[in-house]
Amino acid sequence: MAPSQTPGPLPTDDKPLAGWRLRWYTIIFEADTRAGRWFDLGLIVVILLSIVVVMADSVQAIHLRHGRSLASLEWIFTLLFTAEYIARLLCVRRPMQYATSFFGIIDLIAVLPTYLALFFPELHALIDVRVLRLLRVFRVFKLAAYVAEYQFLGRALAASGRKILVFLSAVLMAVLVMGTVMYVVEGPANGFTSIPTSVYWAISTVTTVGYGDITPKTDLGRLISSFMMLMGWGILAVPTGIVTAEMASQRRSQLSQAPTTRTCHECLTEGHAADANFCFNCGARLPFYHHRPAAAGTTPYGSGS
Repeated sequence: MAPSQTPGPLPTDDKPLAGWRLRWYTIIFEADTRAGRWFDLGLIVVILLSIVVVMADSVQAIHLRHGRSLASLEWIFTLLFTAEYIARLLCVRRPMQYATSFFGIIDLIAVLPTYLALFFPELHALIDVRVLRLLRVFRVFKLAAYVAEYQFLGRALAASGRKILVFLSAVLMAVLVMGTVMYVVEGPANGFTSIPTSVYWAISTVTTVGYGDITPKTDLGRLISSFMMLMGWGILAVPTGIVTAEMASQRRSQLSQAPTTRTCHECLTEGHAADANFCFNCGARLPFYHHRPAAAGTTPYGSGS
């Protein structure tokens, strides 16, 4: 999610001009106001309570004893969410724009399962999709700054994609070979009834999960499985190292491109990146800049995170 798309009020041209619609809009959409903040906090509490009700109703013992009460509570929550959704549509100048927006679709999905469950009872469990509405917490508690960190991690994972894919391909070939070897060594008599079953055992062993439903009985098989368990530690560490190295590389690149106090000698404009060669204002060549790495716990702008 780009910073410009972080949860927040609708665009200014969707804001009503005056009257009750403006008051409703201020309360429902603008978390910067006192009333808007209390509204969003209350909404989050109601969402959490509705999810707890659905989860409790899925427990057989609780359902048999309190099923009717929980069903009544669920309908109360659904009616509240329905009224809130209608209020959102009424107080904006362009209802269809909100209805087709990200949060508009999430709000609609939050109320649909209860109504659809009247015709398709198996859809009742989908009510838990209301948890997606908790994304509003980014707007309420001003957590938009954390979105940039999610983006940073996403870019590191995307940049590491090919390396991880190659690594997983090598692991897949290794477990295929080792599974085949164990099928030959142990055989169907010891539970290794086929090569796919043996490959399943190899995967659970290399990943150090070890369900224990299939275990080697021969000394050679135990030796092979011991080697695979030790190899599993290294296998788990490699993807972590790949992603960590990519994150460190991106962080260095980010620091090198961050604005500094470099000043152009021609127009005295400052704020050029450490690796810039020309002034972004007048185009003059910049003097040589010896960039010193930031000390631990500091940023290009000073101490702090």
